[in-house]
Amino acid sequence: MLGNLIGGFITIIVGVNLVPSVADGVQASVNPFSNGTATNVTGAASTIVGLVTLFFVLGVASAGIAVAAQGLRKAGMLG
Repeated sequence: MLGNLIGGFITIIVGVNLVPSVADGVQASVNPFSNGTATNVTGAASTIVGLVTLFFVLGVASAGIAVAAQGLRKAGMLG
């Protein structure tokens, strides 16, 4: 139980520390000439690529919550 709770918190902490790197990569790919080279991401593709950071954060949060909930379920504290 305690191992799953700690694992969930570690998952969230590592994911939160990786968010700036993901956001910088998305920003460099969406904005043309931001990194010195032209990008070919425009229109709808630009909008979808802009949402990558949001989906990354949602994935990290759901993974952390799932691991912690599994630990609580094994302990009988969650139905």
